[in-house]
Amino acid sequence: MVDQQCNGTPTDADVVVVGAGPVGLALALDLARRGISARVLERGAGTFEGSRAKGVQPRTLEVLDDLGVAAEARAVGGPYPPMGLHIGPFTKTWQMQHPAPAAAATPYPDILLLPQYATTALLHRAVLDQGGTVEFGVTAEKFTQDQDAATVTTDDGRLLRARFVVGADGGGSTVRKAIGAAFEGSTDEADRMIIADARVDGLSPDRWHVWPRTGGRTVAACPLPGGDLFQLMITIGPDDPAELTEETLAALLKRRAGRSLRLHGLTWASVFRPNIRLADRYRNGRLLIAGDAAHVHTPAGAQGLNTGVQDAYNLGWKLQQVLAGAPDSLLDTYQGERRPVAAKVLGRSTELYAGLKKPRTRALTRGDEERQLGLSYFGGPLAPSDAASTAALRPGDRAPDAPLPAGGHLFDLYRGPHFTALAFGAGAGAALASLDWPAAGAPLHRHTLPAATTASTPDEASLLTAYGITDDTLVLVRPDGYIAHIHRPGTPAPPGAGLTETLSRLTPAPPAT
Repeated sequence: MVDQQCNGTPTDADVVVVGAGPVGLALALDLARRGISARVLERGAGTFEGSRAKGVQPRTLEVLDDLGVAAEARAVGGPYPPMGLHIGPFTKTWQMQHPAPAAAATPYPDILLLPQYATTALLHRAVLDQGGTVEFGVTAEKFTQDQDAATVTTDDGRLLRARFVVGADGGGSTVRKAIGAAFEGSTDEADRMIIADARVDGLSPDRWHVWPRTGGRTVAACPLPGGDLFQLMITIGPDDPAELTEETLAALLKRRAGRSLRLHGLTWASVFRPNIRLADRYRNGRLLIAGDAAHVHTPAGAQGLNTGVQDAYNLGWKLQQVLAGAPDSLLDTYQGERRPVAAKVLGRSTELYAGLKKPRTRALTRGDEERQLGLSYFGGPLAPSDAASTAALRPGDRAPDAPLPAGGHLFDLYRGPHFTALAFGAGAGAALASLDWPAAGAPLHRHTLPAATTASTPDEASLLTAYGITDDTLVLVRPDGYIAHIHRPGTPAPPGAGLTETLSRLTPAPPAT
């Protein structure tokens, strides 16, 4: 059905998303709540059935909160269990994930153990609830584009026209190849691991078990929430057979970890080879990539899925704005902001993976860096380093949560597909009232907070401290929860970094009069 027009040329959707993993589904969900029509194509017969990426970091939980699925994710998932290192007759137990101190800056301080099949399923249900669809068993084979739209040729002979195409189709991405992006990095063919989901009799489900073995023959078993399955990780040599039958894996587990263990009820198995790769560009005209199509990581540190979902979160509102008439250059900032993050995360996950080969508690412990709460776009294409800041925040920084003086939290104000403007002080309130916002694109929600910039209650003190407010300040927060602009009335803005210039990059131009 033709439901859109672009410069007089009919299109089938605003956006075609290739791939129905967590990244593609998160993008489809974000677009759906923005009123952007999207068609999701998935070559598989259904959603992914394995546990593969099982750690959801605090920043990603904040994203899922905004998308309306965090409560379900927490209900289905659970806390990371302690790790037990089995060495002969002894077991050393410790917490692999350092608990984060409870703080008002985020409602989700700790990582969530959530198998990938559960993450995918809940996102898929949310897309359906928004009226979206996923076309399973459809392969996108070819992509072309012109000045009006992109065309996707599917394996069943259809031609689908869309304003943009986003490839969330994994490390072998066909969209990335159509973009012409180099996928720089390496794959260690000699480093192989069997990953499988199965029941294991004889294992306690209250811990993550690790049996280190010499010669690269380590075995690990992590209990999965919501049932009696374990995710098994069994390293194998370059010349070892990789038979994935239940009988073969059961025998392998007994040889490596203990004769008393009985593996059965195998639901999924795969052979993993560590890839460390990063695309040299994320966009070519109307074609873009996200998630593993743009960057692939080692499994260490639970970073890959999280980075990909946050790619989608960065891209969704920018697509909406450009479709509504914002400058096309806004889509270029997607690569400018997300590729440096992926490069940094690749470095960290590679470092952590190297530590797995020497299973010591220090090398296996995870903390603040993996939570991704400190990632910032400061100094990037939308947050110049000379822009105005506060005592605590700069443009490009994540906007923290904080209690509101009248009750509730800031995240309650941010939840939704809109921009948010916070006015601290009377001067900022006047500036907010006079701020002209375009009718097209994402709307602006305006909030005047304490009229004074000195605290009279503990909640006001917490809020002002979190945002570093010392004088009248207007804070503009992007739809993805990062600071877009800080305006301090009466303080001259650096050339080219004023509120007017910021809005010209983020919003559609007002109609000509």
